Amino acid sequence: MNLPLEQREMVSLAPINRDPSPQEMDRAIREATLAVDALDWLQPGDTVFIKPVINSGKPYPSTTSPLAIASMVRLLREKGAGRIIVGDMSGVGHLDQRPEGCKGSSRELAKSAGLFNPVLEAGAEWAFFEEAGWDSFYEETPAPGSHWRGGITLPNVLREVDHIISMPRCSRHALLGNTLGLKSVVGYMRYDTRLEYHHDAKTIQEKTAEANTVPTLLQKQRLVITAADKVLATFGPDLGHVVAPPQGLVIASRSVVAHDMASLAWLIPHWRQSPWINKQGLTDPSSSKIVANLANRVVAGMLGGWKQSFSAEGIKHSPQPDIWRDRTLQRAFQLMGGVPNIQLQPTQPSLSPQTLAELADLVALPAATRAA
Repeated sequence: MNLPLEQREMVSLAPINRDPSPQEMDRAIREATLAVDALDWLQPGDTVFIKPVINSGKPYPSTTSPLAIASMVRLLREKGAGRIIVGDMSGVGHLDQRPEGCKGSSRELAKSAGLFNPVLEAGAEWAFFEEAGWDSFYEETPAPGSHWRGGITLPNVLREVDHIISMPRCSRHALLGNTLGLKSVVGYMRYDTRLEYHHDAKTIQEKTAEANTVPTLLQKQRLVITAADKVLATFGPDLGHVVAPPQGLVIASRSVVAHDMASLAWLIPHWRQSPWINKQGLTDPSSSKIVANLANRVVAGMLGGWKQSFSAEGIKHSPQPDIWRDRTLQRAFQLMGGVPNIQLQPTQPSLSPQTLAELADLVALPAATRAA
């Protein structure tokens, strides 16, 4: 596929120590944010929504860093934000949402993951989408040419806010390959939308990117920022080999595509360094296809019953992380203005020059893939 190099997008990289203190995280979040965005869109009293990832009750990096969310809340408070709402709806296997009610609780999973109290203590409030009921969602249509049969359901709380900040994590994903900023959109979806997502799995990567083109996200999402002082380098989204490098990163961009390219570039070397045994079953193309398809059929069955499980389409798994072969990113390039010409901006001279050079090399469009 020929990929044209398009507009320049800045991605900030704030170095952070292993096991950072709240003060160190405050500094890194502030530096990473303000290096790419002056927050001049934020008017006094505006309502801001922060979207973390709480797919399970497991702690960071299986879910978003509580230190990072609390730091962002404090920064927004300082800059004049009014209400700050943090919210998500957890994944299949931990929650069962139906029109008649819900089993499981994103609230309890947030507590188990260590996220609940830090958000309240920093001065924000929580919104767990399933608690408002099945009818508390609205539907929007993604970009023309989408692989979605229906619209994308979004929680009504997004209609109440002025701005959205996405705060994912840096992780592999057993089905999708990786779970970064673009994949975070699934947390908004009501479970009937998630059923289509997993049942029509042949284009699940493309649908991930397409869901990010709904009007609410295009109009309101201002920033994507990841604390990556820990990386879930294998398997995912809940379990796998965790790497905590001596020097971690906070990665921020106004562009979700540029952010995900840099976040995946950070994930790749940690995946390569992970023990061989932790990657078995998911690195070999033949075995990974079997594992991914079986797992996705289980998910489809949880969402829609055994008939949906048996009729679910096959999924094409990405056995190795690769920016230029990642189908979610490929589709995002098509829909969101091409391949961003990424300018990496370290916020501190202490960032390893070797790390910066390696990341720059990974996000640079290979000559062989440029459009003629």
